[in-house]
Amino acid sequence: MAATRNIDMLPPVVPAVGATRTDWRRHMPTAAAFSWLKAGWRDFTTHPGLSLLYGVLVFAISIVIIGGLFRFGRDYILLPALSGFLVAGPLIAVGLYEKSRRLEQGTPVTLGRMIFVRSRSGGQILFVGVLLCMLAMLWMRAAVLLYALFFGLLPFPGVHDIMPILIGTPRGLGLIIVGSLIGGLFAAFAFAISVFSVPMLLDRRTDALTAMGESMATVWNNRPVMLCWGAIVVVLFGLSVVTGLLGLIVVFPVLGHATWHAYTAMRPAVDLGEKEEPDSPAELREVPS
Repeated sequence: MAATRNIDMLPPVVPAVGATRTDWRRHMPTAAAFSWLKAGWRDFTTHPGLSLLYGVLVFAISIVIIGGLFRFGRDYILLPALSGFLVAGPLIAVGLYEKSRRLEQGTPVTLGRMIFVRSRSGGQILFVGVLLCMLAMLWMRAAVLLYALFFGLLPFPGVHDIMPILIGTPRGLGLIIVGSLIGGLFAAFAFAISVFSVPMLLDRRTDALTAMGESMATVWNNRPVMLCWGAIVVVLFGLSVVTGLLGLIVVFPVLGHATWHAYTAMRPAVDLGEKEEPDSPAELREVPS
């Protein structure tokens, strides 16, 4: 009895867990994805020079990376690297989210603030970035293994010669089908954990795992509109590839701004009693030029 009495008197060592939000469904029509794209275009045309400069930077970095692949004889991962761009895209677009956020708040927008973004979650956004980079590298390694499974240890014939092989041979068609399925799984997972988590970490004080979990839950419970949005992203990125990536100069900023509006449309008005923290009073007093 004494032992039982002592156990009853022990204080709890784990705080009570608050109610968990489960209202992930937003009842958004599929056409809402096009309204996000329209809003992204509106942000793009507001101070368009900033978004264009951002797009030029993304284009230049992409060209440098592709040039490096050819320079160091790694052109065999060119196609996986292009698809890996979609995996890392949400992180690269963080400066565009910041511009859209500032336009919403009516605070000044500069290229410096878009490049040197101050996330409200601090370094948590880096954790998501590391995970996305690891996913991209894992996909590129998987693509190399798939090529070896279908064609053996034959040397890569080169970018110009690989397309006829992929399209005109049974092995090539099999590689395209299997590679698209496996790559689609990588892309779907990366899309689900990052499409809302990166804007959320910029906008709120939370941790990376919580943000990624909420992002995945939101995507899963709103599949029709998110599938439509994912299709828009893939189609526009495909058009950019067709233009030799020049289209990224416009397409990437528009998609980045639109993703921010997708996040603001899908986020809850109040999340577990969390209060929105405004920017510094000095910034709020400034009037955008």
